[in-house]
Amino acid sequence: MAIAKKLFNYLEKNKVKYEVIEHRPVYTAWDLVQTLHLKKPAAVIKTLVVKADRETGLVLLSAHRNLDKMKFKKTFNQWRKKQGLKAIKKISFASEAWLKNNLKIGKLGSVPPFGQLLGWPVFIDILVVKEPSLIIPAGDYQFSFKIKTKDFIKLENPIKASLSKKK
Repeated sequence: MAIAKKLFNYLEKNKVKYEVIEHRPVYTAWDLVQTLHLKKPAAVIKTLVVKADRETGLVLLSAHRNLDKMKFKKTFNQWRKKQGLKAIKKISFASEAWLKNNLKIGKLGSVPPFGQLLGWPVFIDILVVKEPSLIIPAGDYQFSFKIKTKDFIKLENPIKASLSKKK
């Protein structure tokens, strides 16, 4: 299995129940929805690595939604304000080159949504929070984790907000 031992250790140390789902190699969350023949794409999560000026964060959205950068910027700035920090001005997706140099766990396009392991804050779309369980990237193109949403929320304590828009 090509899932990093660090991920298993993290989940087990925190007593999080999970299921490993093996599937054909997929490179997008939408491909995973199609591969698993799911009628409800909302439970399949994509992890976006976002740069906010010089700070990095993870954004979790359902496979069938896109990031609304304006909503995310507003949420990110509200979060920074609570910490007594200045507002950021620019939002962008992390480049492949940046990810190759800075991603400590997982492959490009299969970033696990565990900000605690990466040292990055996690933002989660409120539509995702409504799902009973999530299928999340496991850091490899052939494997995903299925985890209860409430367990993920307890583990990562993400910032919840309306962050997405329809494709």
